[in-house]
Amino acid sequence: MSQKKSYIDGKHILAVDDEEDILETIEDILDTARIDTARDYDSALEKIRNTRYDLAILDIMGVNGLKLLEETVARGIPTVMLTAHAVNPETLMASIRKGAISYLPKETLADLDTLLNDLLGAHERGEPPWKLLFDRLGDYFNERFGENWKQEHKDFWAEFNRTFQIGRGIQERLKHDKNILDKGI
Repeated sequence: MSQKKSYIDGKHILAVDDEEDILETIEDILDTARIDTARDYDSALEKIRNTRYDLAILDIMGVNGLKLLEETVARGIPTVMLTAHAVNPETLMASIRKGAISYLPKETLADLDTLLNDLLGAHERGEPPWKLLFDRLGDYFNERFGENWKQEHKDFWAEFNRTFQIGRGIQERLKHDKNILDKGI
């Protein structure tokens, strides 16, 4: 029986959260990766600007994660937003708009290695990680936000569904992808 490929083993990952126990949990769960941590915006920003990461995991509240997301996207770092207090449709949509590859509630932390492995795998294969997220966590979002939560922002979701393969977030990341820019595309 073949083992599932790991997209996490050996990766250099930045985890940013103002809660030390969350950072320790991430380090424990992703023990096959090299993890750098930061507990505030300024130290995270310095690490983002001075180190090449394969992935960033950013808390939204407490560390200004959405602003840090702009920095990671500008440097071509695939980024996952991880939050407990900002689990709402607005921050989910802001994460998509700003170029995150995923948005995970902290309640899913126990499955972080599996979710990240699958999300990174989709990202590396050029498949839409957001489709994977909604396939896996759609019921969670419906339960948390209400069955018709997308109706309040139906124009956003209609556009998102029309451009699922090359969504705004992917387009934003491509604008900063050195491999594409070097080819003059």
